[in-house]
Amino acid sequence: MTLNGLFPIGTVVLLKESTKRLMITGVAQYRIDEEGNRKLYDYVGVVFPEGFLSAEENFLFNADQIDKLYFVGFQDAESMAFIEKAEEALKRLREQA
Repeated sequence: MTLNGLFPIGTVVLLKESTKRLMITGVAQYRIDEEGNRKLYDYVGVVFPEGFLSAEENFLFNADQIDKLYFVGFQDAESMAFIEKAEEALKRLREQA
């Protein structure tokens, strides 16, 4: 699946080689591995339809891992302005890496 820009919070997707859908709950997320290295991800999500189960049940993923789009989250002027800022931040952070 090709993607132009980030999906808004609430979007429901299926990742490649997955059978369980995820709902996007955040964008531009970092994870620090055991060696202290930071890795940037496009999204964090929770299983759908269950939602948040625990902090250990959050899933970090990138746009290129998305196979199927089921629902696009709520969009208004405020959320679209946020997405624009997040896209700019992701671009800057990737250029620095």
